[in-house]
Amino acid sequence: MDILSSNIKEIIAVIVAYFIGCFSTGYYLVRFRAGKDIRKLGSASVGATNVRRILGWRGFIITFAGDAVKGMIAIVVALYLDIDQLGIVLVMIAVITGHIWPVQLGFRGGKGIATAIGAILIFDYLLVIGSLVLSIIVWMLSRRFTFSGLVAVTISPVLALLLGRSLTEIIGIGAVTALILLAHRDNIRETIRTFQKKRDK
Repeated sequence: MDILSSNIKEIIAVIVAYFIGCFSTGYYLVRFRAGKDIRKLGSASVGATNVRRILGWRGFIITFAGDAVKGMIAIVVALYLDIDQLGIVLVMIAVITGHIWPVQLGFRGGKGIATAIGAILIFDYLLVIGSLVLSIIVWMLSRRFTFSGLVAVTISPVLALLLGRSLTEIIGIGAVTALILLAHRDNIRETIRTFQKKRDK
C-alpha cells in the first residue's frame, strides 16, 4: 500500500510539473504587453532571448525569472510530497518538457535553459553556481550568450559527478542536458556553420 501511495505521488508530481512548465511566461507577457504572438516573431521561441527582441532587457529579465520560478516550484512540490530521487529527476524532466513543448501552444515553446536553472537551483545550487561560472567564462571569450549557456549545460553532468551526486541524479541531469540540446539543435547547427566559416577564411 505504501509503495502504491508513493507511486501515485510521483505520478501526480510529474503531471503537475509538466503543466507548470506549460505556463510560457514569454508568450503571455508579449501577448499582454504587445498584443502579438511571439511564436511568429524573431526566432519563434517563447524564451527570454526572443522576448528581448520585442520587449527589450526588461522583458528578458521578467521572462527568464518567470521561467526559472516554474522549475523551482516543480521541485519544491516534489520535495513537499517527499518522493524519492528518481521521482524528483522525473519531475525535473517533466517541467522542462512542459516548457519546451507546452500543450496549449501546440507544443511550440521555449528552449528550457531558464526552467532548468530554476529546477536545478533547488535540486543542487552548487551545480548551478558551477555551471554559471563556466558560462560566464565562455561568454567572456566568445561573446555569444546562447553558446556559453549551451557549453555550461553540456558540462553539467560532469559537474554533477564531481559533486558526488548519485548515479540516478547524474543520469537525470544528463537527460535534462539532452532535452536542452535537442531544443537548441538549430542554434548548434548555426554555431557549427559560423566556426566553419571562420576556419575556412
